Amino acid sequence: MVYPMMKHYILSLNPTAKHEWDRCILRDPLTAKRPDIAKIIAEAVGAHTGSYLVSVNIEVKVLEQAAVPHIEQLSLNIPEVNVQPQMREAA
Repeated sequence: MVYPMMKHYILSLNPTAKHEWDRCILRDPLTAKRPDIAKIIAEAVGAHTGSYLVSVNIEVKVLEQAAVPHIEQLSLNIPEVNVQPQMREAA
């Protein structure tokens, strides 16, 4: 049995992101939530109790690509300051 479904997502790729999980993000365009692929497949088969051997075909079509804003980073040269603790005399 085949359960056709069409879903749209926004894919954001940032290979220089600080954290690995921010390098490739798939989000729902309306809610901005990350999709639960297993839940989507369960809904497609009806979510009836049981175990299923499923075949999932993913066809990716780029519908639109947003321009990446150019962010200029400025470096700040701040001189190093050595702070030495001052000893107070006991009264």
